[in-house]
Amino acid sequence: MAVAMTGGAIALGAGRAPASQPVAAAAVDPGVLGGGDLDASITALQTHLRTQPKDAGGWATLGLAYVEQARTKGDPSRYPQAEQALRRSASLAPDSDQALAGRAALAAARHDFQNALTFADAALRRNPYSERALSSRVDALVELGRYADAAAAARTADARRPGVPVFTRYAYVHELTGDVSTARRVLEQALGAATSPGDTAYVATQLGQLAWNQGDYRTALTCYARALAADDGYLPALEGRARARAADGDRAAAIKDMEAVVARSPLPGPLVELGELYEARGAAGDRARARQQYALVDAWTALARANGVNADLDTALAAAEHGDKAAALRAARAEWARRHTVHTADALAWALHVNGRDREALPYARRATATGYRNAAFRYHRGVIELATGHRAAGRASLASALKLNPGFSPLGAARARKALEGAE
Repeated sequence: MAVAMTGGAIALGAGRAPASQPVAAAAVDPGVLGGGDLDASITALQTHLRTQPKDAGGWATLGLAYVEQARTKGDPSRYPQAEQALRRSASLAPDSDQALAGRAALAAARHDFQNALTFADAALRRNPYSERALSSRVDALVELGRYADAAAAARTADARRPGVPVFTRYAYVHELTGDVSTARRVLEQALGAATSPGDTAYVATQLGQLAWNQGDYRTALTCYARALAADDGYLPALEGRARARAADGDRAAAIKDMEAVVARSPLPGPLVELGELYEARGAAGDRARARQQYALVDAWTALARANGVNADLDTALAAAEHGDKAAALRAARAEWARRHTVHTADALAWALHVNGRDREALPYARRATATGYRNAAFRYHRGVIELATGHRAAGRASLASALKLNPGFSPLGAARARKALEGAE
């Protein structure tokens, strides 16, 4: 989630420019990052900087563009280029908040949230109204599990720079505490405030994800349709539509959508989802197709680590279900040592479970659901662990709650949850 939110900050922070808008020769507008062709924008920035190599703002914008390119293409090899550009910007203008805000976004993209917070704070000391730094600060606090601080940071950001990037973060902080109605209201306000196709696609996708989490697939599909009408190439909306279609029973369309996503952005989440969709379909060759997707997760993880990305959470989540269970537990423990979030608690609980350590897992499973965050997968994991530790009534309640909340939360997990619940009756 942090990578996606960071990407939103980059794309939305300066407003989206029309795809046809050229890059000015003398001064690079960060808004070009919101154009329809990011690769062309980067080429234009590079051309500009060859003639204006002392443009500190241009180097900062290029660094952010590389971060966005890495996110949208699932290509972590862009991160060293981003770091080099941002360091160049800082060397030219040591007191500029742009490079510091860019380094905060880069650190968040690499899942280095403590440094993301440090850079965001440094940027805000220079410019308290930096939208990118305000947004990155909320992201970092959320991903460090400091939810009360994140809520305060979101309020500060809203007071200083109200707008789409801040509204979406404010909504997510509320969602994490179970306040879905406020999250929905804020996102609807953000959608009403959207003034460009990029903003509309981004916020509509967030609304779709919120609806999907609550099992409201019809609303989710409506939101994703609105996002794709605004930007037919917006991958998060296409990924969300695939999940909603799968949950709603249209597996063929879901597979087609998810295949399109991984063809352009082979990130762990979509790869695992596609593999599980193949497994759930069970046609000839599907098991081999699924194994191929899981193997690609390992390849992405190796590439990410080589380019400075902390991939422990990705490793823990994917390997616990479809890989080396011991490696999953090592990764989950390492991630928990760095940050205590609902997501890392859930990952550690499940990694402990698949390694047969359910009594140790139970406190983490409970912690993952303690904030009120309405996540069916978390409830499913907790229910399975509760049953394994002899808490049968609690386990049945957790499994029933997961299936009531979002009966299609996972291509494989939902079926397993139903089977576990039936076995516990």
